Amino acid sequence: MVYTKTGDKGTTSLVRGMRVSKTHIRLDAYGTVDELNSYIGWLSCEIKESAHRDFLRYIQHKLFTVGSYLATETESKEPKPASIISEKDIFRLEEQIDIIDGNLPRLNRFVLPGGNEAAARAHICRTVARRAERSVYRIAEKFPVADEVLIFLNRLSDYFFVFARYESNKTSEEIFWEQGDI
Repeated sequence: MVYTKTGDKGTTSLVRGMRVSKTHIRLDAYGTVDELNSYIGWLSCEIKESAHRDFLRYIQHKLFTVGSYLATETESKEPKPASIISEKDIFRLEEQIDIIDGNLPRLNRFVLPGGNEAAARAHICRTVARRAERSVYRIAEKFPVADEVLIFLNRLSDYFFVFARYESNKTSEEIFWEQGDI
């Protein structure tokens, strides 16, 4: 059975059982991470190269890790090992950013979202990643949050920026902001 009826009164449980309002900052944050994960799934549908699809799947798995971490009462409980983002995870993301960025033309103007379907979807992922990061910083103002979680989310927006550029440049459709009248 999918429904439990335990949330019918506007509350839900965190990982270790503490009940909180459905408007709690933790739920907002891991809900935004879940939204990002859904957009990544949508982006993946447009990606033909298996190495890039595989990396997007890796990110999706790591976002479940982040969601699990955010649903843990870090002020009173240690996160489970499956809920930990490590420096290795951050390094893997940075390595992929560097590989993609190293094959792109030098950037000297602001990029507008769009260009082609895959690039536009990657830009949506970039902006939702930024919103997720802001949500997690709101949690960090009140509860302990591991630096690795914050860094990982920050790098995700960088990854989706370079990935959007990569996809745009495959079809020579990168769009730049034109200052003034166009």
